[in-house]
Amino acid sequence: MNTATNPGRRRVIVGALGAGAAATLAAILPVAAGATPESAKALLQTLAKGDPKEGRIAIRAPEIAENGNAVPVTVSVESPMTEKDHVKAIHIVADGNPNPGVASFNLTPLAGKAEVQLRVRMATTQKVVVVAEMSDGSLWTAAREVKVTIGGCGG
Repeated sequence: MNTATNPGRRRVIVGALGAGAAATLAAILPVAAGATPESAKALLQTLAKGDPKEGRIAIRAPEIAENGNAVPVTVSVESPMTEKDHVKAIHIVADGNPNPGVASFNLTPLAGKAEVQLRVRMATTQKVVVVAEMSDGSLWTAAREVKVTIGGCGG
């Protein structure tokens, strides 16, 4: 059969190529912001069981980030970092990103200082929320809002 004279076969081939291209674009294109403050809180509750109290955590981040591609964030926790009293983990979420989880750090007294620095990609203006797990099982939390002028997640 000659394909040049069979337009139905061409339509099938073109349709299959179009469906493949659409699937490829869906995999490549950024996903719209999907996290909410509630989903970020739910993620933190799965990472650190318990009811965190406010305090002991300092979050340093710009109030306004002109570019959300790499927002510098520093988290420090008041702790002596001794064998008996130290920070076991620091969990960081961003409640306006497509996926709220940013990072979790496990620490030991050998860290010497309970401080982490990272750059966070932010889709839009949102809160960075931190929960620190202490060696005695207590949880501490803090939050800071960062206003993002140009979103770093395709926004």
